[in-house]
Amino acid sequence: MLFKGDRVSEKRREPEYRLYVDESGVHAYTHLNQVSQRFLALLGVWFRRQDRYVEFADRLEGLKRDTFGARPDNPVILHREDIVNTRGPFEVLRDVHVRREFNQRLLDIIGESQFAMVVVIIDKLGHLRRYATPDHPYHYCLAAMLDRYCGWLNYRSAVGDVVAEARGGREDRLLEMEYRRIYETGTRMFRNPQEHHQRALTTSSIKVRRKKDNIAGLQLADLLAYPVKQQCLLERGRIPDPGPVFGRDIARIADKKFSRHYRTGRVEGYGKVWLSLAQ
Repeated sequence: MLFKGDRVSEKRREPEYRLYVDESGVHAYTHLNQVSQRFLALLGVWFRRQDRYVEFADRLEGLKRDTFGARPDNPVILHREDIVNTRGPFEVLRDVHVRREFNQRLLDIIGESQFAMVVVIIDKLGHLRRYATPDHPYHYCLAAMLDRYCGWLNYRSAVGDVVAEARGGREDRLLEMEYRRIYETGTRMFRNPQEHHQRALTTSSIKVRRKKDNIAGLQLADLLAYPVKQQCLLERGRIPDPGPVFGRDIARIADKKFSRHYRTGRVEGYGKVWLSLAQ
């Protein structure tokens, strides 16, 4: 996806783009007979930092201020599970009129903001069957996502960096190590990192930020990860149709944001990536 008005970078400089990453599902190889446990999705969105991301973040903060009031010392963090269950500050969404306006404005912001999106979904059961010593599923998904993100950047002679949501001390350390490994040695798809990952990424370190840091891009990734994963599973016949739930509306609006092949417009393999999918 090439945004209107994008300009090709002439030289290496500060990151022009930033990828924000969050997951839906768990990385453990347990209870794989349950669809909710079997599939892990890693979803990433990236913006051009200097203008499009600023505009998006401003609009998101405006929505929160108008819905929940001004809270400069205790900002509301958009978290899908809390919104769905109307916990904490989201209790105001129990009012049907407030919730309807909030939902519509959120859809408008997602639809009108300019960003690109990739979702990587791994079938952990298929992965476990395929490999005697399977990779960490989150890390396996991350490698596939970085392959696509770096490819997108390299095609435009642009550079960027990556921010992921913190998942806990040990997991964060392992993530930082895996990111550096990919940067330094490449992946199964791209074994020459100097020509792919190092050319596109401005740093060998991933930025890990906590939910309470109020990072707009991470909140967007959180809001999109589950609905987009569910829509992909529905398209593959892996789950029943959930009916007219709000997540379907989010997935429909976000569908046009998928990264695509620059010439054919193909989404599969570019914006939607399946790993180790078993029957």
